[in-house]
This record gives sequence, structure tokens and C-alpha cells, in this order.
Amino acid sequence: MADYGHDLRFGSFLTPQHSSPETVVDLALLSERAGLDLVTFQDHPYQNAFLDTWTLLSWVAARTERVHLSGNVLNLPLRPPAVLARSVASLDLLSGGRVDLALGAGAFWDGIEAMGGRRLTPGQAIEALSEGIDVIRGIWAAGERRALRVEGAHHSVRGAKRGPAPAHDVPIWLGAYKPRMLRLVGRKADGWLPSLGYLRPADLAEGNKVIDEAAAAAGRDPREIRRLLNIMGEVPGGPGALLGAPADWAEWLLPLVLEDGVSTFILGSDDPAEIQVFAQEVAPALRDAVAAERASAGTPTGAVRPAAALARRRDGIDYDAVPASLAGRAVEPGDHEYEGVRHTYVWSGSPGLVLRPATAPQAADALAFARAQGVPLAVRSGGHGISGRSTNDGGIVLDLGGMDRVELLDRGRRLVRLGAGARWGEVAQALAPHGLAVSSGDYGGVGVGGLATAGGQGFLARSYGLTLDHVVGAEVVLADGRIVRADAERHPDLFWALRGAGANMGVVTSLDIEAAEVSDVVFAVLLHDASDTAGFMRAWGRLVEDSPRELTAFLTVVRQRGDVLAQTYAVWAGDDTDAATAALAPFLDLAPVLGQQARLAPYAAIMAPAPNRHHGQARMRSRSALVAHLDERAADTAARLLADGDATLFQVRSVGGAVNDVPAEATAYAHRTQNFSLAAIIRESRREHAEETWARLDVDALYLSFESHGDAAALARAFPPPTLERLRELGTLD
Repeated sequence: MADYGHDLRFGSFLTPQHSSPETVVDLALLSERAGLDLVTFQDHPYQNAFLDTWTLLSWVAARTERVHLSGNVLNLPLRPPAVLARSVASLDLLSGGRVDLALGAGAFWDGIEAMGGRRLTPGQAIEALSEGIDVIRGIWAAGERRALRVEGAHHSVRGAKRGPAPAHDVPIWLGAYKPRMLRLVGRKADGWLPSLGYLRPADLAEGNKVIDEAAAAAGRDPREIRRLLNIMGEVPGGPGALLGAPADWAEWLLPLVLEDGVSTFILGSDDPAEIQVFAQEVAPALRDAVAAERASAGTPTGAVRPAAALARRRDGIDYDAVPASLAGRAVEPGDHEYEGVRHTYVWSGSPGLVLRPATAPQAADALAFARAQGVPLAVRSGGHGISGRSTNDGGIVLDLGGMDRVELLDRGRRLVRLGAGARWGEVAQALAPHGLAVSSGDYGGVGVGGLATAGGQGFLARSYGLTLDHVVGAEVVLADGRIVRADAERHPDLFWALRGAGANMGVVTSLDIEAAEVSDVVFAVLLHDASDTAGFMRAWGRLVEDSPRELTAFLTVVRQRGDVLAQTYAVWAGDDTDAATAALAPFLDLAPVLGQQARLAPYAAIMAPAPNRHHGQARMRSRSALVAHLDERAADTAARLLADGDATLFQVRSVGGAVNDVPAEATAYAHRTQNFSLAAIIRESRREHAEETWARLDVDALYLSFESHGDAAALARAFPPPTLERLRELGTLD
């Protein structure tokens, strides 16, 4: 194979002289400013004239923003692979995914031995490098549950904990020249990185042949392996390998791309002028020439999924038919990013494909593709939902996380437009400078789309209402692929349904919401001894109902080592600390107080961003109910569930006040007489007994977002009969 169709990349190869440390750093910064894609440094740990390459990489990573960084090549005999793996992953995470890994088996053995390394024969060095790659990749496989064990002749790990995973799929390139090393490249590496000065004219073609044959024998596509090349040259007119104008350089390099498959050229030079000419003149000229030749020849281009990744595809999905608008960001089970998108906050998942649209038209493309596949479909905004509806096993997930814009449309009307994939912590941060807030649950990591179309029982509920009560418009992708804007005048029936049953009506891509004039709030946390659990809850409920609307309180009750503890989160919607103190003081008399604190804080501080990566948790069962009062029946049910060990926790959210000012028929969320939303996390091992206890509540209303195993009976309690009938008349998304 000649041209492998890889995108062209250009880099610099710098000498890390310690005599003038800022010089090499300045050259790295110049490389980025000039437009190069990659900055690399020699690595000779035994060379006392050089800075340590890894320290230099870390320093330069902190000084740059865009360019990728790598040793060229890192000396594995003096860098233990398990430690190197963690170093690479850590720097990749800190730099935003900008670290690549080029490795060498070792060459200057006198220096290596002098530094405490072990002298190896060429065969041993290759064997050690192969083992090292296994260790490095094993450490990076953070999704694997079992500990890492590699028993090698040169590198071993015995039960090492895996992780962290790098921020991006870090490629491993090998500096190789001889057949055994080239075969290792074909079997295990992601790239071949020789230096032109060490090659004979036919070595590139011969090396490619060896690599391709070894790759095929290992079940790999040779196109998985990038071909890189270190080159030396000078500005036009000077002596060196490359002579003439930049166009001549491009003409000289063109056959290396088309005939020898090289797609990354790394210039070995410490001359600022050469670096600039290479980046700003040679690189564009070569890109243009290659693009023209590829277009003429019809050369396939773009990333190639490894054979191992292709083998993990799931049945029932036509992966080759993924729309072009989505293919670049689609994630399959064999992709590096899969571990970060497969699960939700609560539920583990194994979807066959995750599509990540960034615009409404892309969401329409995604929906049309997914509906044609005949596999389960899940739509995810933030992935924090308890219901488990935002992931699946073997199906398709539409992840709206890329649609996360927060726009202030009209300050006078307090009108904001929120992308469905934004998180509420991000929304709070963006609105805070304008003195605005949207009541939105109790955790900043929750996504906008799911919460704002289901209800939105937030910290400002009693003064502001539900989140959906202030939705005044929405952009929606319907089942037939149409993109419509629904509001009180356009598609009013759809607009009604979206506010409470949005997940059933289409894919909501953005919402227009009227925010509240809220800046600072009083936030209190109280911890009580709730040994008399039922009595405490009844008194707590009465106190909340009698409190001013400005106070919204949430309660969590748990049993720990025989003690029952009740934690109250209370928010006073405003900065009137005297009024807040008066409203909060009676809570201190409910039961023995084990802890208390209250502070005046920006709303954005209590709804802070929570950029947690979702890993899924143990399978759980959540039950929900909406009740008018925390009466004897409700309080006794909660107490019994905790006393019998049926529930791990019991939560109460106050939802009266402004929530109940809205007529029941105004939105598909029609429960407008209840003051409290109850939720219990049930132990699976105690499910049957817990269900018997829960049934004593005898309620006909629930909040669907807190019901983890919804069924027809749950649907009937989530939507009263008139509401459910109207929804069915409107039709739903299959």
C-alpha cells in the first residue's frame, strides 16, 4: 500500500539543551504559534547536557494550549512502563488530551547502563519494548475491573491498579529500523517513527511492507498505523537535505506521502526561521498538493477503526450507514471514548452506538438513523436520571451533551435559551453575572433537557415553581424528522405535552425559559437525630407547610449503625438574612441538633458545576410518590422502610407554594395539590417486603423521574386520567 489516506500533520523536533532552557521552550511556543500540530523533544536521560525530557514536556504543556507533545523517542529502558503509563495519562488529562507517546527500545547502552539501566541484546530490547507496551496499555484500560497482571522477562506488574485513562486515545509510535522492530510496529503500535537520515532510499517502502504484513498477520488493518518521519532541512538557499523554495520542499515531500505513506513530517531544527517557513509555507503547500492528488486518485481518507474495535460492534446496527454529519463524533464499543459515554450517573450501560449531535439538524439525522435500526433508543441530556432511560444494552444513545449553549436572549424579560445538553451548574454560573437563576433540582450535574421537560423540583420551588412552569418555548425534533418550535402560539398542544411528558413527544434540543431575579440566597444545612423518625417527619412537614414561600426545604433520612439521621437542605430565596433566620429557627426545635450551618451565598455556589464522569453504580430501585401532607401514613411508611432495612435512604422535597398556583390542566405535569415529593431507594434484596410497605401509602400520584422501574401502573400515577388520555391522543415517540 502506498498512500494510507491519513490526515497530514507537521511537527518540530527540538534539542532540550539545559544551557539555555528558555530557548527550547520558546521554540516550542513558536511551533504552536506558527501552526504546527506537534512538538517533540529528544530523550537521552544519560546526556547531562540535556534537560529531562518528561519534565520539559510537562512544563511546555502548561505553557501551550493547542499543540500535541511527545518525546522523540522516549527511552523505555530508563522509564519503567507502569510509571510512564500513569505519567502520560496524567499529563494528557491535565493538558486536555495533547500528549502522544513515541517509544524507543534503547540504543546507547553504555549511557543506559551508566544510569542504572540493564544492558540488553537487540532481541531482548525488542522483547522488553513489547512487554512495556502491554503494561502501558493495561494501565490505561481503566474500564477493566480486574487488576493488571503482566508476567514478562523484563517488565512485570502483579496486580497493579488500572488507570487513570488518558483524555484521548494516546497513540504509541515506535522508532524502528530493523525487521524485528518493524514487525513489532505491525503487531502492536499505532505509528512508525524513523528518522530520514538513518534510512536508505528503499527503506521506507521495505519497512512499510514488513509492517503491513505483520499487521495483517495480527488481524489488523495496515491503515491503523500512521507513518511518521523525522526530517532535517534548512531554509531555502542553505545546504541540507531540502533545497530551494518552500514549493520545492513540498514537491520533494509529496512522493513520500503518495508512494511511501508518510503522513506526519517532523522537522529537526532549532532554527526559528526554519520552523516558521516549514509551518507557514511548506505545510500548506504540501497539504494542497496531497489533497489534489488524493481527489484525482479517489484515495480513501480519514480515521480507520481498528479491527479489534470493529469486532466489538453489536448486531442490529448498520454502522456503515451512520450519517456523515454524525460519523466523526460517533462512539462505538471499541472506541477509547466509550467508557466515558456508555454509563449514566446511576445506571451501567452497554449501548451499541452513541451518537452525539451538536445541532438540531444533526439530532434529526440521529433520530432518523436510530429509528431505522430496530434496536432500543435512549435520549440523554445529562445522564443523571434515576429512571435509567438514558442508556441501554445493545441499542443507540442520542447524547445531547454537545448542545450545551446558555444564551441570554432578553434581560428585560429574563428570557434565556438553554441547550438540552447543558448542565444546571453551568446554567447557574452563566446566569449569575446577570442576577438571574432558574430553579433546577438540587445538583449541578443534572442535564437541562430531562429535568425541564419532566418537572424540575428545585431549591426555589415554593417561590418560583417547577422548572417547566417557566418554559415558554422549545425546539423539538419530531419522530418524522421535522424540527419545530413549540410555544403557546405554535404547536400549542405539543408545547403543553412537552412540559411534563417531553421525553415521550420528541427530542428537545433547546428550551426558552423565564429566569427569576435571584442572586444571593440563604443556604442552610441542618442535621438532626431522628430516632423518633415518624414523629420528626410529621413535625418537619407541618413546619415546611407553615413556612413562608421563600423557604424551600429538602430532607434526607438515613439509618447508620443503628442511628437514624435526618439532614435538611433549606434555601431562602433572597438575601434577607433576618427573615431567613426567623423561618429557619423553628427547625432547630424539631429534635436534637447534631450539626447546623447557614450562610449567605450566590445561588450559583449551591448549584455548582459537577463535571463528574459517569461510571454507573450498583443496580438500584427507586420509588416515588407525591403527597399532600407528611401525615401519619406517609411518616410511618418512611419510618418502617428504614427500620426494616428495606430502604437505604428516604427523601422528601417540598413542592407546594408556587408549584400549586399553576392550574392542573396547564401542563402535562398535572399534580398541583401535593406539597411533598417522596422518594425511597429500595434494597433489591428487600424488594418484595419493601413493596408491601410502600403500598401502604396508597397514593395515586408520582414523579416519573424518581421512579426507576416505570410500568403501566406507574404511568397512570404519573399522569392523571384526563392528562394521559390527552397525551395518547397527541401520539408519542415510539
